[in-house]
Amino acid sequence: MTRRSGMVRQADIARIAGVSQATVSVVLGGSSSVRMSEETRARVLRVAEQLGYVPHPVATRLASARSHMLGLYTFRTTFPTDIADSYYPILVGVEEEAAALGQDLILFTGTSGPGASEEAAIRRTRVADGCLFFGRHVPEEPVAGLVEAGFPFVYIGRRPELGGRIPYVGADYVTASAGVLTRLLELGHREIRYVRESDEAPSSRDRQRGVLDAAPATTIVRIDGPRLDPDIVRGWVRDGVTAVVVEGTDTGAAHAAVSTAIAEAGLSTPDDLSLAVLGGPPEASGFAVPMREMGRRAVRLLVDLVTDKETTPQQLLACPPVAGETVGPPRNRS
Repeated sequence: MTRRSGMVRQADIARIAGVSQATVSVVLGGSSSVRMSEETRARVLRVAEQLGYVPHPVATRLASARSHMLGLYTFRTTFPTDIADSYYPILVGVEEEAAALGQDLILFTGTSGPGASEEAAIRRTRVADGCLFFGRHVPEEPVAGLVEAGFPFVYIGRRPELGGRIPYVGADYVTASAGVLTRLLELGHREIRYVRESDEAPSSRDRQRGVLDAAPATTIVRIDGPRLDPDIVRGWVRDGVTAVVVEGTDTGAAHAAVSTAIAEAGLSTPDDLSLAVLGGPPEASGFAVPMREMGRRAVRLLVDLVTDKETTPQQLLACPPVAGETVGPPRNRS
């Protein structure tokens, strides 16, 4: 039943649902003044959704004019209560740029609600002119449907899935991570541990690639959970490790685990161990992720795609280095 959303007609819905076109018009128009069985109404809406038709008051405008509404779809809680949350600056940037460009924002609540599915939730984003997505993973089948339908959307974060067909605005973690390791090497560090979470995502692979590009001898340590045994850290120091580099993620789990373990081991940074975070809090040495600018740039790219403007559909932003207070020359242990 898959068709491009712009090509779906009410006659198509009527034929498949086994009702008249007038019935389809009444259902999709939201009228409650015409008596009809709930089973018929539900069948029409179900067929309309399967075909990609948008059952919404703005749908009649979409074929000939823009609604100036952009969707926002995330794969976790969208409105964090803590402004330190990693998503907060992204949302700020999105809102700022949308307002500057005269665009309204529609929040899609994902899979919430009885009987809801992620695929149906993602299909509903077509009520907007285009949609912004962000999250660590891509549900490939429903997103592929958006690609095939020609629906404008932009991911916030680099996405190599679907053969590189996903438009995105991301951060250049490879270059930034390599820069952090280069700085440690220049300070004299040779025995380095890189601690990362067990989850796989493009951002995780990019950071690890940058680490190993600059310092191939770095030992990779994966942790699964919020805690690292302080005895492990003591063992690193006994083995001559002078620097620990930590993956920065939206959970901050690896950084929290390593920082706690260093403190519980009776050690301090940077005196006993240098500690760098690949995209962490401002007091930590490493680099900053341009979250706010990513949100702003993603909105601009999406509007370019919606308006068929010539643009670069995949963009990476530089991550500025942060000197911080947790990295220094290795202590002489001779």
